[in-house]
Amino acid sequence: MATATQRTERLSSYNPATGEIVGSVPIHSQEDVDAAVARARIAAQSWSALSFEARNEELAAFRRAIAGAAEDLATIIHKENGKPELEAYVEVMMALGHIQHAAARAEKAMEPRKVSSGMLANFRATISYHPLGVIGVIGPWNYPIFTPMGSIAYALAAGNAVVFKPSELTPLVALKVEEIARKTFALPDLLQVVTGAGATGAALARSGVDKIAFTGSAATGKRVMIAAAEHLTPVLLELGGKDPMIVTEDADLEKAAEACVYGALTNAGQACISVERVYVASAIHDRFVDEVVKQVRDLKVGGDDGHLGAMTSPAQVGIVKDHLDDAVAKGAKIHTGGPDAISGNYIQPTVLTNVDHKMKVMTEETFGPVIPIAKVGSMDEAVKLANDSRYGLGSSVFGGKSARSIAAKLRAGMTSINSVMAFAGIPTLPFGGIGDSGFGRIHGDEGIREFTRVKSTSEQMMSIPLNMMTFRQPKDMAKRLRGMIKQLYGEGVVSKAGDFLRRLR
Repeated sequence: MATATQRTERLSSYNPATGEIVGSVPIHSQEDVDAAVARARIAAQSWSALSFEARNEELAAFRRAIAGAAEDLATIIHKENGKPELEAYVEVMMALGHIQHAAARAEKAMEPRKVSSGMLANFRATISYHPLGVIGVIGPWNYPIFTPMGSIAYALAAGNAVVFKPSELTPLVALKVEEIARKTFALPDLLQVVTGAGATGAALARSGVDKIAFTGSAATGKRVMIAAAEHLTPVLLELGGKDPMIVTEDADLEKAAEACVYGALTNAGQACISVERVYVASAIHDRFVDEVVKQVRDLKVGGDDGHLGAMTSPAQVGIVKDHLDDAVAKGAKIHTGGPDAISGNYIQPTVLTNVDHKMKVMTEETFGPVIPIAKVGSMDEAVKLANDSRYGLGSSVFGGKSARSIAAKLRAGMTSINSVMAFAGIPTLPFGGIGDSGFGRIHGDEGIREFTRVKSTSEQMMSIPLNMMTFRQPKDMAKRLRGMIKQLYGEGVVSKAGDFLRRLR
């Protein structure tokens, strides 16, 4: 972006493991962002006019180019985010899966569909879906390619252009994606990246794009909504979570513990769908804790072969420490890790018991490698505690025959049964939450339609004697309507309604 690259003010990206500067990016102003959106509008006009087949071909080329650059992308993610290289490759792979799925499903998801015309039996009623135009995507630092691609790929597949603002902590991977897009898409401004901190994100929200897809904290999400409200821009918010896990008495203990450890500690616990609190049936509580502790002690923190990398944000380290200090002060028992096991941006995985909802670690989003485990006397108590949260993103249940019924009672946008996080890796499932976890959905057919406008069309197919959409009515029309009301909507006349409508044809 010419105007931005001429600016001297730049933003540095740091390696959280070493503190070294990985690179720097321009800080884009409101003027820069508005210019990018204007270019995107031109690209959107051409892109939306293409057939689904033509768009799919270009998205397939984009996907292949991303796959070809997987090593470079994983290396950048590893350096910028701090996660192990293995997790970086997993992230790239999941992003590729969503590009492929979005392109393959867009035509079917946006296919016009006929619906019942009710008492207007001489009309054809149709619902159709159309591209919005330009989508602004504001991405997070914890999954800097996978999470935003859940909006970018679906928006592009639906026929929109995208302006993407990555987190200021992980901007370099976004610029690599933009570079790939420019080389593969025929339209150079179809996917653009603007970089900077909060002011740049606010500029994008105020720019008059046709929708904002934001991933981040609830507090920042509210600020994005305020900025977007200047132009009545609709927003899709994927915010934080305090995801519960319930373990029943008849659960497979070892598998439940294994899933718990992974779900809580992958990406050093820096996932909106991390397992953040665990409720275990009292009969198996102690054995479950022992198995979790055993598996946690086998993990390595740091190094090229480590299971857990450095925390991406130093500010988040402070939040985790605050939660641990609060829990210990209120009586929590430390089994591994703890507030004293923090060194720089590295946090040793911490297992806590004797926890309750008076502690921050059970009610506020910790976003770190912490596993608080609570003992419950019944599954009703477990469900009640799991639902005792202003968040409602993901959740999981491990158990036997009662697992499905328990899962159905959880107030959450997503639930995994006898697994954790699986819903995020299944492209057909919509992803999103309720409450302070946000609203709107990415992924799946709902994720494609999220970036469309819905249009309703009524088409009169034939004339009928009784036309209520004219002032030229017979004098006894009121009497006729009284009769119709009784015939169509009175008691015991359901079977007569269809016959009545057929007689009108």
